[in-house]
Amino acid sequence: MLPIDNVAGELALSPERLNAAWLRQRFVQPPVWQPEKTDERLRLQTQQVEPTAASVLMPIVLRDEGLTLLFTQRTAHLTDHAGQVSFPGGRAETYDTSPIETALREAEEEIGLPREQVEVIGTMPEYFTGTGYRVTPVVGLITPPVEFKADADEVAEIFEVPLAFLMDGLNHQLRTLDLPDGYRRTFYTMPYDRFFIWGATAAMLRNLFHLLRA
Repeated sequence: MLPIDNVAGELALSPERLNAAWLRQRFVQPPVWQPEKTDERLRLQTQQVEPTAASVLMPIVLRDEGLTLLFTQRTAHLTDHAGQVSFPGGRAETYDTSPIETALREAEEEIGLPREQVEVIGTMPEYFTGTGYRVTPVVGLITPPVEFKADADEVAEIFEVPLAFLMDGLNHQLRTLDLPDGYRRTFYTMPYDRFFIWGATAAMLRNLFHLLRA
């Protein structure tokens, strides 16, 4: 395990913001805020790679005991991001009418989430991954009861993390990795229980954190 370089440390999101009504209003009338810059886009530009359009769904589940965010653990044999924690999602297809359509289709395919059970409340700024994707995060509210069914080819596990945990800067750790090509990458991690949230997924969570705390 890589050592922790630093902890972001910002104050946790206040409890009155952790409800569906407040989240809906925040996306209807967003404040002025700035997405956090990462080094992934610079690396992509250096490689002169034309990014592939993709979308992920950031599914916020409205549990009675508190809001959660749903994640998947990808299967170990996939070409990109194998074994990593991610949001349901994938590359855009030519028949997708929008990034939102891509996210809803992928969530239905990967975790069996019917699109009619997703209340889309907004989108986040595009995120560029070092593996060559231009990802649009789509934020949606899920009202239980709902059943999930993993696509065994792509998803090893489906799990949820309390939104309050993720929206606390004390749980946002910075680590550094030296890659074989000589590139040094600094990234956020948000370990929870036996799951290790990091990379692009953690970076998108940081942007959600900045939007909600602004």
